[in-house]
Amino acid sequence: MEARQLESTTKQNQQSWNTGAYAAWLQRFGTPAEAAVKLKAAPAKRLGTALSYMGDVAGKRIVNLLGSNGNKAVALALLGAQSTVIDFSDENKRYAEELAAEAGVPLTYISADVLKLPEAQLTADYDIVFMEFGILHYFLDLAPLFAVVRGLLRQGGKLVLQDFHPVSTKLISSRGTTANIRKHKVTGDYFSTELEEKEVAFSKFLPEHGGQTQTVKLRNWTLGEIVTGIAAEGLYITLLEELPNQSSDVFDQGIPKTFTIAALKL
Repeated sequence: MEARQLESTTKQNQQSWNTGAYAAWLQRFGTPAEAAVKLKAAPAKRLGTALSYMGDVAGKRIVNLLGSNGNKAVALALLGAQSTVIDFSDENKRYAEELAAEAGVPLTYISADVLKLPEAQLTADYDIVFMEFGILHYFLDLAPLFAVVRGLLRQGGKLVLQDFHPVSTKLISSRGTTANIRKHKVTGDYFSTELEEKEVAFSKFLPEHGGQTQTVKLRNWTLGEIVTGIAAEGLYITLLEELPNQSSDVFDQGIPKTFTIAALKL
């Protein structure tokens, strides 16, 4: 990947995430004050299955890479963790910091491109690096990303990564049918390395308007590329779990929809 194309793609993605994200989170979660009430009532619920891979988070230093609006990081802080977010959207940062203030918990939010973190930020003292759902496809090369993960983790620290399964993002499309069963069709190329241009993820939460839709450029990875990218940085993979759709009202039968990887820095 040429440096000029990498820089152009990152710039487009960052601009899109700084155009409307705060308004989208107001629509999705309510005001930070309203969202904080719900988070304080059930912080573990917001984290879902990820919490089971982290164990007791009280007192642990946890960094949520590309932690977006801070919902997960604030939930971790409510459970006693020392939470940090690294993300390149200032609009995300605004919502997250307001959310943390309303929830009454401390939150460190570093507004930066994770691949351009100063050496001083690669502190090698985090207990957990947490990445979840819709993160990897923003990177055009996984090697520098997982090098950052390694640079953040202490010896014995853990990476917890949850994302959408490549079979669903790269290969198979599904359409709803009767009885909550979906019909699957192979429409993609699992091994394609082409960038895809799509609407930014939060756009579905914005009210309809006549303005230009913000788009991002994404690189979907195969499961083999992801596993190899982690292992190549010397992180010891202890778990790879693949799961079907966990929704209560939609059943994608027979195909994986998400995956979780846990890996240690030994």
